[in-house]
Amino acid sequence: MRKTISLVAVAGMMAGCTSTGGVRQPSGPETVAPEKALVLPPPGGPSIVSVVERKSGNGVEQNISLFTSSSVPGQNFLKVQFFGASGANPGVGNAGFSMINESGIAREVARSAPGVPMATSATFLQNSYGPFGYASGRSQAGDTCIYAWQQIRSSVAANTQARNFGMIQLRLRLCDARASERQLLGIVYGYTVTGTFDGEIWNPYGHAPPADAALGRTGQPIYPDEDGYRASPMPIGYEPAPALVSRPRAAPVRSSSAVQPAQGVAPLPAPVGPRVPLPGETPQTNAKPDAAAVPGDQSVRAIGAAVPSPDCIGDAAMTAACRK
Repeated sequence: MRKTISLVAVAGMMAGCTSTGGVRQPSGPETVAPEKALVLPPPGGPSIVSVVERKSGNGVEQNISLFTSSSVPGQNFLKVQFFGASGANPGVGNAGFSMINESGIAREVARSAPGVPMATSATFLQNSYGPFGYASGRSQAGDTCIYAWQQIRSSVAANTQARNFGMIQLRLRLCDARASERQLLGIVYGYTVTGTFDGEIWNPYGHAPPADAALGRTGQPIYPDEDGYRASPMPIGYEPAPALVSRPRAAPVRSSSAVQPAQGVAPLPAPVGPRVPLPGETPQTNAKPDAAAVPGDQSVRAIGAAVPSPDCIGDAAMTAACRK
């Protein structure tokens, strides 16, 4: 008996010495390709720099770093969390999550853009995935920052039938040196959630909404312009559009001394030269041309040259009499 126990112990020791030890890496964050991002920014929006993914037993989380052009410390990012897919990654612990609440969001906003005073908007807004909130501010250098948050989850009425239990939470931080608040806000309206849950039970969107009741009905016109039945969508992307410079039309320059001719009277020609002196008169070298005559005055002084009448041409005595 004692001999048998000794043999078993020796065999166990030999088996332990001959077995090969494998190296196992614990599950943790890993970098994935940009095309594997579960949320994509809109066309014309900031480009994706890197995607870091962390898997859990009840979902997956991705931190998508975006191109940043700002003097504000920190990186622009789009963070997405998928919760509810129980058993999605066996052997990995579940990740904890909490619903969006005011105090938690206030702490996130304070950490999003250090040194930038951020103010939360009280306006109700929603994009294609439902309501969202955001805060915005401007740095001392003039950079604009926004921090937006959104929770995508079906209504309570939709998840009472053992389905639609999934939830998606998103965070967006953007700071830019050239964009305005409205241009940055366009990214929230334009991003696309590409990730999905396996199985209808985890659908976070609920039932598909019915078609608009106005479609196909009489007395419900729909117009193609933005003032029609539906307003035009908000532009996405934040590349500033070229400014349209409107130049005022130049008004014609009109001299205050110019006098319009009377109706039916032909305008007189402008002065063509210096005044011609009469016989016996000393010529004036620097004399200014006479002013324009009053409309209707046919005096020869209007053309800048005083021509004597033919009857007054003769000797000096006759010329002097004519001038009187």
